[in-house]
Amino acid sequence: MRIVDKILPIDSELPVDYADRIGLSYSVFVTQTHKKNKGQFLTPSTIARFMGKLAKSDKSHISILDPGCGTAILSCAIIENLANSNCHLKSINLDAYEIDNEILPFTTNVLNFLKEWLSDKGILFQFNLIQEDFILKNANVLKSEISLFSNTTALEYDFVISNPPYFKLNKEDKRAKASESITSGQPNIYSLFMAVSSKMLSQSGQLIFITPRSYASGSYFKSFREFFFNNVSINQIHLFDSRKDTFNRDNVLQETLILKATREKYIKPDSLVAITSTKGISDLSNPRLKTYPQSQILNLKSKEKILHIPINDEEEEIIDLFRGWNGSLNKYNIQISTGPVVAFRATEYIREIYENGSVFLAPLIWLHNVYKMRIDWPIHRQKKGQYIQMCSGSQSLLLPNKNYILLRRFSAKDDKSRLIASPYFAKLQDAEFIGVENKVNYIYRPKGELERNEVIGLAAILNSKLFDNYFRIFNGNVNVSATELREMPLPSLEIIKQIGEQLILNNTDFSQEKIDDLITLTLLNKNELVI
Repeated sequence: MRIVDKILPIDSELPVDYADRIGLSYSVFVTQTHKKNKGQFLTPSTIARFMGKLAKSDKSHISILDPGCGTAILSCAIIENLANSNCHLKSINLDAYEIDNEILPFTTNVLNFLKEWLSDKGILFQFNLIQEDFILKNANVLKSEISLFSNTTALEYDFVISNPPYFKLNKEDKRAKASESITSGQPNIYSLFMAVSSKMLSQSGQLIFITPRSYASGSYFKSFREFFFNNVSINQIHLFDSRKDTFNRDNVLQETLILKATREKYIKPDSLVAITSTKGISDLSNPRLKTYPQSQILNLKSKEKILHIPINDEEEEIIDLFRGWNGSLNKYNIQISTGPVVAFRATEYIREIYENGSVFLAPLIWLHNVYKMRIDWPIHRQKKGQYIQMCSGSQSLLLPNKNYILLRRFSAKDDKSRLIASPYFAKLQDAEFIGVENKVNYIYRPKGELERNEVIGLAAILNSKLFDNYFRIFNGNVNVSATELREMPLPSLEIIKQIGEQLILNNTDFSQEKIDDLITLTLLNKNELVI
């Protein structure tokens, strides 16, 4: 007898609870490596029920798609809710996709039990467990025009509910190639699930997904956001304060959100969006709630189409403050770029120790050299040489030694701040060139030099709690994208210079407290600088 056949339903057990118990057994049955390779993070029952209750319908016949069903706990959750809340319900048709052969026996047992449970309620239930790749089978829906001679016709569903797999695809992967019209770089497979699903909804059909928050911003997801949010209208977004709580069984440290959206023929910018939030799973039954017009969450006419998700009055005020500014790096003739030194491609030029003489070396600045308002260099670490050779072969990797602001491209997941920026002044190094490693962004004036007060002022602004809070409203990952910084609204250049001058006058007191006090007094008090 198989292990799964020993796990029988308990008297009066609900389908969600049975699916959850089955899922725990499956997690013991397979290795963590197996689950990681499949991008599997099984949904806890509390989250499944929260998602299921977002579904609303009074139809008598309902069709549901679960494109990556796992143990079908989300299918159970939405069906439990509809069966208990819709007195007109007579029949349900479920299409569930799953390609992991190890989990299929567990899924089948759950769906058979769900069918018995619905039968006792007088509801006809038919399910189709499809053992094919969901993206490859349905990617044709992403095309603007589907051929009349196409072999496949996309089904349309009343509901799509999913906790899709999370992992990056190689650009040569068939699924990435099939969806290249809405992706760039190495797409994360969860966004493809969302995009394809949005086109498989019937008119007014509802989509309910739990995913990483990373699609809310960033150039890699720009085409996806434009495609997806032109197909569906946001109804609700739920955020978790805790990164650890959502999938704690799998020890996942991930910023996730739950999205409910409806397929609309015309997207109405004034339609209301509910933003709910909780600390984690334990308080899901009592979420905090704010409501905003969709245009305040997402401006589809904007260049980057970034999703702003405020959860309280303070964050709403921060968004309003930033939208009131019309400055930007580009407007001030300032650019931001990514450090050109990719370490594994430049090993022949990187040196551990200083050895000018037969070769000529320039300082090489890595992420671990960049701290808030200071560069700590050299810091010798294994395989992170602090010098780079100056020669014809490395010329394209070197930057002129002039004034910059250096900004970490990545923050640790437990860092208190996402934005970590440091002034860099040319006079600190007696060198014609410097090297900047690829995990560091550098801010500079292409034609000319950043003035001292501009460097100090802009670095202080980026390090402030105010800017960090704004960045977190739309950025759901640890990456600090040059594209996002390029588009970030800024106060006037005169104000930036004033902030720099004030910090210089205060004997270079660059403490976090001093910076935050100064930014608050300057930017939140009608731009009046208190000296």
